[in-house]
Amino acid sequence: MQERKTKILIIGSGPAGYSAAIYAARAGFNPILVTGMTPGGQLTITTDVENYPGFAEAIQGPWLMDQMRDQAAHVGAEIVYDYVESVDFSKRPFVCKTSGGTTYIAWCVIIATGAQAMWLGLESEKTFRGFGVSGCATCDGFFFRGKNVAVVGGGNTAVEEALYLTNHASHVTLIHRRDALRAEKILQERLFAHPKISVLWDHVVSEIKGEEAPLRMTGVELTHTKTGEKSLHAFDGLFVAVGHKPATEIFKGQIDMDEVGYITCPPGTVFTNVEGVFAAGDVQERLYRQAVVAAGQGCMAALDAARDIESHPECHF
Repeated sequence: MQERKTKILIIGSGPAGYSAAIYAARAGFNPILVTGMTPGGQLTITTDVENYPGFAEAIQGPWLMDQMRDQAAHVGAEIVYDYVESVDFSKRPFVCKTSGGTTYIAWCVIIATGAQAMWLGLESEKTFRGFGVSGCATCDGFFFRGKNVAVVGGGNTAVEEALYLTNHASHVTLIHRRDALRAEKILQERLFAHPKISVLWDHVVSEIKGEEAPLRMTGVELTHTKTGEKSLHAFDGLFVAVGHKPATEIFKGQIDMDEVGYITCPPGTVFTNVEGVFAAGDVQERLYRQAVVAAGQGCMAALDAARDIESHPECHF
């Protein structure tokens, strides 16, 4: 069992985590970043990225994460490929233990473990993810200009995704397993009034169809939830909007969260209810879910952590 001390420990390695590491390292705090089970986060399964500032041409998500990681290491952050499995935020300094057997004693902790889109669980969904199947309309809607697409879900996220896609797609079909939506009434009114949106009630996606050369989806097989009848429908794209799940299991009971598991912070901040613990990116931000927003919050968390350390002379790490 190894024990290490650090002024700033960063848990998670997406845009928020790497940005926090860059800013904390440049401030001279020699932060340690523990990557987690998926170094780079959701962008590692994203192909073309066209909306990250600074790149005139589309870039690859995994490449962008590699660049952020290398930049963080270059300016002095230590990148550790391990997984934090327990934390103790009851007193300072904080204690965080990893599956690799290391115990980190940290004065400040930045949580940047992110969130993951919930999927349907189909093998064909995995096959065509990135090739017609997406979990983010604002990320990928641009690629479906003039196309016929579908959205799966019935909550606020699904309706918002459908409405957003009308800016690009020729037609949007909302597929819902029930005969009524869970979304807020005002969103439903906008959805039903939109001429480019139609709704398929009482259906679930049972299979995603496509071609292998080139790899792309061409449609979906739907199953009627009441009759069991199956039907084929042609779509150029399928957006799965059945919710997101924040990666916050290990923090339950340690900091305040909402009913879904998102860490609660005052609007516009990265402060948790525990002094010295900060939350950045999709782990607390459930509205925009964009890499550039997560990166900005990572910067905020690092700057706030630096101010916290400077205001506590008893921090002698």
